Order: sequence, then C-alpha cells, then structure tokens
Amino acid sequence: MKTKLILIVSMLTLAPQVYAKKNCTSEPKSKWMNESDFKAQMIKKGYKIRKFKQPGTCYEIYGQNPKGEKVEVYFNPVTAEVVKSEIDD
Repeated sequence: MKTKLILIVSMLTLAPQVYAKKNCTSEPKSKWMNESDFKAQMIKKGYKIRKFKQPGTCYEIYGQNPKGEKVEVYFNPVTAEVVKSEIDD
C-alpha cells in the first residue's frame, strides 16, 4: 500500500512537468522571424533539418546539430536562441 501511495504521489508531482508546453517567447507573431529565413539561418549555422514544427510559442526542429548529432531543438522564434535541446541516442 505504501509503495502504491509513493508511486501515485510521484506521478502527480511529475505530471505537470511532462505536459507543460514550452514557452519560448511572449512576443506577438508579428515580431517572429519568417519561417523560411529561420530555416536558412539554421542551415547556415550547420543544422540539418529533417522536420520543422511550430508548437505553441516555439520553432522546433528535428534533425542534426552542427556536430552531426541527432537532435530535437526548441528555438525562440524572435531571436533564434536555443530554448531547449535534446540529443537523441
């Protein structure tokens, strides 16, 4: 019983973190970098874009970083700064 309670409390504690949306900017879309300009800038920096998405307030790419590692990266669409980067194994 105690183990189940610990498991439930752990799941409830972690749930908001799992489902929280990324907040990359609070700027209006009118200030966002054009998607094609953004992609061109990332390619120039050495990223290889396999898939591009625009979830919520972020630009997101799946592909390879300049080191050739397989990545998922969230960017601020105004500044093109990396907000979060995950390297896939």
